[in-house]
Amino acid sequence: MAEQNPLPLEGTVVVAIEQAVAAPLATRNLADMGARVIKVERIDGGDFARDYDHALNGVATHFVWLNRGKESVALDLKSERGRAVLERLVSRADVFLQNLAPGAAARLGFGPPDLLTRYPALVVANMSGYGESGPYRDHRAYDMLVQAETGLISITGTPEAPAKTGVPSADIAAGMNTLAGVLGALLRRQRTGLGAIVDVSMFDSMFEWMGHPMYMTMATGEELPRMGLSHPAIAPYDAYPTKDGQILIGVQNNRGWAQLVTAVFGRPELVDDPDYATNIDRCRNRAAVDALVAEHTVSFTSEALLDALVAAGVPAARLNKVADMIAHPQLSARDRWREVETEHGPAPALLPPITFRDAPARMGRVPALGADTDTVLAEAGYDAAELASLRAAGVIA
Repeated sequence: MAEQNPLPLEGTVVVAIEQAVAAPLATRNLADMGARVIKVERIDGGDFARDYDHALNGVATHFVWLNRGKESVALDLKSERGRAVLERLVSRADVFLQNLAPGAAARLGFGPPDLLTRYPALVVANMSGYGESGPYRDHRAYDMLVQAETGLISITGTPEAPAKTGVPSADIAAGMNTLAGVLGALLRRQRTGLGAIVDVSMFDSMFEWMGHPMYMTMATGEELPRMGLSHPAIAPYDAYPTKDGQILIGVQNNRGWAQLVTAVFGRPELVDDPDYATNIDRCRNRAAVDALVAEHTVSFTSEALLDALVAAGVPAARLNKVADMIAHPQLSARDRWREVETEHGPAPALLPPITFRDAPARMGRVPALGADTDTVLAEAGYDAAELASLRAAGVIA
């Protein structure tokens, strides 16, 4: 067994005013890598994602997914005393992260330039919907709305109807970009001692993911069609029928086509057929390619076809449902499942995608609202009498 070493962010303190998905995803990854994340929440209900549902032992599923390993401090930032508490917490932190509405942090006295003036070594992560300037600056920026504005919905779905993605793509993109930005800023600070302001917007993050359709439209002047499970630039690439279901096949290159038609279909004459020989030929004749592939796949059971495709090195997969994903043998074989504590009992959790072989991820409990207020503030120098005064004044909960 490999020697266990410290996680890379042990000793790093993050203070976050965050809610919903994008910012909590970034800080949860920081927590998994060892950072101490202090989540500052409203005293009147906290992060509104706490009430999206109560499906997992009375706790919201989004909240369990995104908030393990954090400490919750319930604080009234509308009050002067509450802002003074936050100031003390930030003064002791390495990273301050927020995804409040544009300008809200500045109105509280925690705008990025002001913070960097007071704390030159601080890494300030400033998350927004559409950026800190421009005509869309103050627009509401929920995930679906950003998917629509950036064109993602226009290319997702079927020819008959557009669709948003089944997971919050714009939120996830912004969260992971913020994680990368914070890690880069911390690395630079280690070399130079300089803090940083890291700006990430959901809008810019989603545009980055739209690179291929953007360049295709700029190059051709044409919008990419919605193609369901198919692909505008690759063929065959779709779900194909079997005796008892469907299997997805995604042939990426000409070698894959040759393997498919020879090793799986027993049709070597199709390798050099001028209608199918290159990916450009196959895309031009997509309907004929799809019909030909389906004609052969339907003679297999799904299990037999998948085995044959994998053996031939042809990219393929089952069309799993979420329940199938949860029970996926690859997860259990690699021991990816763990448990985390919540205020109402344990909940299953997957190990984070970023793992270190010499240091297990720190998958701490999902905090109840304000569960760590007294502990965190006591460490920041508040004595029992001060805590009682703050509580009596409604500043902390």
